[in-house]
Amino acid sequence: MADETNAPLRLSVVIPAKNEAGSIAEQFAELDRVLAPLAPFEVIYVVDGSTDDTLAVLERERRPWLRVIRHAESCGKSAALLTGIRAARAPIVSTLDGDGQNDPSYVLPLVEALERGGPQVGLAVGQRLRRGDGAFKKYQSRVANAVRGFMLGDDTRDTACGHKVIRREVFLRLPYFDTLHRFLPALTKREGYGVVHVDVIDRPRIAGASHYGFLDRLWLGIHDLFGVAWLLRRRKRVARIEGTPE
Repeated sequence: MADETNAPLRLSVVIPAKNEAGSIAEQFAELDRVLAPLAPFEVIYVVDGSTDDTLAVLERERRPWLRVIRHAESCGKSAALLTGIRAARAPIVSTLDGDGQNDPSYVLPLVEALERGGPQVGLAVGQRLRRGDGAFKKYQSRVANAVRGFMLGDDTRDTACGHKVIRREVFLRLPYFDTLHRFLPALTKREGYGVVHVDVIDRPRIAGASHYGFLDRLWLGIHDLFGVAWLLRRRKRVARIEGTPE
């Protein structure tokens, strides 16, 4: 829906997309329909060094809410999220994956959950009840989530779900590193903000293939997990200022 009144945007949706030409074309009609209650909004696709027709598909679209940013080379999902959220013009940002597995109809309940929590809640996380992935990938995620939860105590059973709604100012306070997106609940809590959860149902991938293999996830996950655990230990409490600074 167009922002014809120049009213402040309520929501920015950021979608990283690498070689997702076969998936993103299917998203547009859905986004138009399900995001209407959240108007005025914008959708920012960050094309992360795609070598297929992802950029061409986006450039053919003529939607008043669509913005496209292109990375000259692939920098990863976390870098794409950072680029998109820096460019976002709304105070609340929803993230979706570009492969179509995240049903955008859950954006509204996630936004509502965040807003009900008040300013002290910084992040709403989607947790999948049913996934569109294969059995081996589900097993990987169960093991990874169990280990992560034990080490970080983030009280989130499914941090890999692309469905998240976060306050822009909160995201920009987080320490940036590659694969940051896998640890948003723990890092949001580190900044003193609450995290709420909403159950969602995942869908099968529309087209294409996953960009991550088992060894990639395992090797990066172990290193990053210990790094985030170190970050949490190094910040015992968040400074709270009393009164009005002069």
